Amino acid sequence: MRIALVTENFLPKLDGVTRTLAMLLEHLHAHGHTALVLGPKGAPRRYAGARIYGAPGAPLPFYPELRALLPSPGLERRLARFHPDIVHVVDPMLLGAMGIVWAQRLGVPLISSYHTNLAAYCSYFRLGMLEAPMWAYRRMLHNACDATLCPSPSTARRLRKQSFERVGLWQRGVDAALFHPARRSLAWRQRMAGSDERPIALYVGRLSHEKNLTVLSETWNALGGRDAHLVIVGDGPARSDLEEALRGSSVTFTGYLQGEALAEAYASSDLFVFPSRTETFGQVVLEAMASGLAVLGFDADGVRDLVRDGETGRLAQDDAFTREFLMLMDTPQLRSQMGLRAREAAEQRTWASVMDGLLCDYERIIEAHGAQRAA
Repeated sequence: MRIALVTENFLPKLDGVTRTLAMLLEHLHAHGHTALVLGPKGAPRRYAGARIYGAPGAPLPFYPELRALLPSPGLERRLARFHPDIVHVVDPMLLGAMGIVWAQRLGVPLISSYHTNLAAYCSYFRLGMLEAPMWAYRRMLHNACDATLCPSPSTARRLRKQSFERVGLWQRGVDAALFHPARRSLAWRQRMAGSDERPIALYVGRLSHEKNLTVLSETWNALGGRDAHLVIVGDGPARSDLEEALRGSSVTFTGYLQGEALAEAYASSDLFVFPSRTETFGQVVLEAMASGLAVLGFDADGVRDLVRDGETGRLAQDDAFTREFLMLMDTPQLRSQMGLRAREAAEQRTWASVMDGLLCDYERIIEAHGAQRAA
């Protein structure tokens, strides 16, 4: 197959979306498929055999890590010359909207994937009046496609309630060989916490306001006299506010980590703390589980599909997050038992099976599109 990806977000930016797309391109290349990527300017020229063409853009004023990409006729010509069997638009906004138009002009099958709950972000940036228009705009774009795939059952239910049509699942996998409890390092624990015996809580993710990081700082400051350490992996526009809120606490900010350095951070910690309530999946939650960590999160979309409450972690209700955190920090045996079960659950989610399922969806949509044209 010849697959064209049109995405608002790609490498070198590091997040769940870009990692998923990188894994997809690697899978396509390994299985003999040809891919083209239309994405943001500044991305690598090639990745896993795929040629990448960039669109210029301007940072969003309320979220500078994301850019509004400006489509150009040159990108449409690149797409037409590629002769795709299917076009896959990823979290369409501006470039993705034109990708939909271009695919319709070419008369090729069109699939979209939903990754980011931008409508929910509006309230975190004091733009609540934009939430309904954001839902309406995204619904219009996704409903123009032959199918919309989302990463979790809870997100699929939310989209259907918002009148999204033809909603299916494209779930996520994890590299259970990379993210493995065996990567636990006493040297890392001593370097972070000054002692390999102090319990370490870990957060991994963007340091941005929609991640509900105020809850993280308030929860950590509620520890009182407990001897523990917090490690925060990631970066973003909320970092300075978080550093100020945690000033004087036992905390280490590492910045972004990836590969073996990230895997070591997971495996060497004792509890994964994830206060976000705006997820569509929560890739970092699955990586923590594969690393043998119990997870504390909110009973929210995406996270509730990964964490089995009371078995692989705890799902907090509303204001119970701090109480659940203190309980888990005080019960190392319970954390350990949950971590073992978390590892077992994560081992069932492989990237190979996830990507094979997506290829089946591509083939199904191509076949249905061909039958419709023939009719």
